Amino acid sequence: MTAPAYAVFVKHEVLTHLVGIPIADLPGWVVAWGRVGLVSYEDINRDGILQLAELTLNPDVIVLATPEIAGMPYVVSGLVAAGGLAAALSAADALLLTLSNSLSHDAYYRVFRPATSTQLRLVISKLLLLIIAVLAAAVASQKPGTILSMVAWAFSIAGSAFFPALVLGIFWRRATRAGALAGMIVGLSVAVYYILRIEFEGLTWLGMSGLRMQPWFQIKSTAAGIFGVAAGFAAIVTVSLCTKTPEKEVEHFLDAIRRGSPAKDSRW
Repeated sequence: MTAPAYAVFVKHEVLTHLVGIPIADLPGWVVAWGRVGLVSYEDINRDGILQLAELTLNPDVIVLATPEIAGMPYVVSGLVAAGGLAAALSAADALLLTLSNSLSHDAYYRVFRPATSTQLRLVISKLLLLIIAVLAAAVASQKPGTILSMVAWAFSIAGSAFFPALVLGIFWRRATRAGALAGMIVGLSVAVYYILRIEFEGLTWLGMSGLRMQPWFQIKSTAAGIFGVAAGFAAIVTVSLCTKTPEKEVEHFLDAIRRGSPAKDSRW
């Protein structure tokens, strides 16, 4: 209930105490947040009066600036900012650890270097953690979208890559390793392709331009997972039917997962 209340409060404040006043008399919070690019205004008709169409508020500023708009002490604004930062870090650190550990253990250790020592795997994991954090910060610094949009893109991409493989890999006996890999690659590719084609005119750092296209069925890029998940399911079914049936040991392992009991084969 608090999120709509925030939105109503800010809209009421903007319409009653901001729109229609001289630009020279704008309150301090507009100027302060304008310095960091979260609030902007432009006197389009050159009348010196702020109109609603001349004001732009970044969605991220709504929560951060509300205490200041309400005239509360700066300590409240600091607590709100600290809460937002804590929420972001609590999600980011878990995702960073999961990704770095998956790459170091599932990819590096299980696939490329099975004989690697535990100490070296730990070093590799920490190095990957640093590299991933730097890459994520570099992407975020480009401001490809709002926080809400980027979170929705992340869930669409993750769902497209993993959801079909998890569902069919467990509940469809005919699913194969090749089918799961194909589904993950196809689902991921479709979701990323749709987001790039809808949101970005071009990728200058890759020398690409003229990417933007019209949405399919008027579906926004934040719901790209609709197409990615469907493509992932189709790819898994198609490739699995064209490849060899899974081995008996794999079927026993999956049966144990479905029953919730440990598998008899110690290798699993």
